[in-house]
Amino acid sequence: MHRLRLATRGSPLALAQAEGVANYLSRCHPDLVCDVVVIETEGDHDQTTPLRVLGGQGVFVKHIQRAVLEGQADVAVHSAKDLPSATPDGLVLAAFPERADPADVLVGATLAGLGPGATVATGSPRRRALLLDLRPDLNVVELRGNMARRLSTPGREGINAVLASAAALERLGATPEIIERLEPESFTPQVGQGALALETRDDETAALIAAITDKEVERCVLAERAFQATLGSGCTIPAGAWATVSGDTITLRGVLAHVDGHVLCRDRQFGSDPVALGQLVANTVLEEFQRRVDPA
Repeated sequence: MHRLRLATRGSPLALAQAEGVANYLSRCHPDLVCDVVVIETEGDHDQTTPLRVLGGQGVFVKHIQRAVLEGQADVAVHSAKDLPSATPDGLVLAAFPERADPADVLVGATLAGLGPGATVATGSPRRRALLLDLRPDLNVVELRGNMARRLSTPGREGINAVLASAAALERLGATPEIIERLEPESFTPQVGQGALALETRDDETAALIAAITDKEVERCVLAERAFQATLGSGCTIPAGAWATVSGDTITLRGVLAHVDGHVLCRDRQFGSDPVALGQLVANTVLEEFQRRVDPA
């Protein structure tokens, strides 16, 4: 019997994700036992300060990565959207399991049902910009906290609706009374949204967990992460990318926006090399964004 320690955050969503990974691994390796190791992160301690102030995506992953590097755990289980574009020395991204729905959702009201000046809450600059591009009349306010807190917000404190991840609701089994899925073809998701990413520090463990990788998901997330790396952005910049695969062809949609939605640049390209495709889409939207923001 072999044991693996899976490091994760302690939120209900993170625990559900880690348990899902443990089940995947157990099905592939019947003699494997997985233990979940809960690591508290800076983002979990402080649930009020905006992420862009705390330092962006790294606040959710750096303590988990350190636990693996220091031998407290064998595998880090992340939401792929929380990962910065650079992998720390000593770690390798070794597996990308099956992806859940990458779309964003509006909870508490439909887009058409929100009156002029209605208030929508989100902690994501990307969601804010994309929503204001669709509905510049809306009032968008900051919101952080775990999914339970966010789902309980509509109808309180003057907030009419919140933006959330479809994948998070799916993994938690949450079924809000009013929900509208925002199509990813136009409401471009965060890089890696809906996907999980597993990091480890040694080749033996990497080979073991690679058995649960979905090759199409891997190609998509690599393309999206190349887009993010080229922009030099994380969740502090209003940017997103979403890839799909058909046969050997990857379709990648990317968006880069001003935080208030008044400048929003999109591109869609096709290719077979995920890294080259991500770089191409990123450079295209960045060039267009710079031209529109600074015409001189």
